[in-house]
Amino acid sequence: MRKLLIATTNRGKLEEIVPILEGLPFELLTLADFPGKGTGLRTSTETRPLDPPEETGRTFAENARGKALYYTQLTGELTVAEDSGLVIEALGGAPGIESARYGGPHASYPEKFGLIYDALRSRNAFDSPAQFVCAVALASRRRVLFESEGAIDGRIAAEPKGEHGFGYDPIFFYPPFAATLAEAGRRKSEVSHRAVAFRALRRFLTSGERVL
Repeated sequence: MRKLLIATTNRGKLEEIVPILEGLPFELLTLADFPGKGTGLRTSTETRPLDPPEETGRTFAENARGKALYYTQLTGELTVAEDSGLVIEALGGAPGIESARYGGPHASYPEKFGLIYDALRSRNAFDSPAQFVCAVALASRRRVLFESEGAIDGRIAAEPKGEHGFGYDPIFFYPPFAATLAEAGRRKSEVSHRAVAFRALRRFLTSGERVL
């Protein structure tokens, strides 16, 4: 069976992606299946994970493409990667491609939420329209074989709510559900930016197009 590497270490993302791709004629791999490959740091007592690529793209699509090409060349496997984030209209698109790093590499999500609410307050722009965006790229060796993008429109909630989901879900209010995505539970998988992008990938992988 052919193999497909899902190139993310984010557990929340994997929990959303794997169910979409299950049932395809591929053995699904994660980065945990490639500990230390190419780093020269493998020992009998400690294994270092693969070094992540530097994200230098100016768009979600550029970053997804870069990650897919990096990991396919490093592992030799057909690889899918994604880049995603929260785009807030009143903040000029921030945090955007810096969503994971917003507030610094060690900032917690409650700290990120606080920074966002402070920035909105300073602009008197509560309830700003917002969008979640996810870009996906599939690559083999040195070629990008497929790309897709998904988005979901909403607005910033008055305050964080909900215990489900991950990341910025508690502050993203989705009007059709009258709830944040963190309150939506399984309904999120019906409409999310990631679901839209990866369902497009699934359709490509089942279309008969040559991928290797």
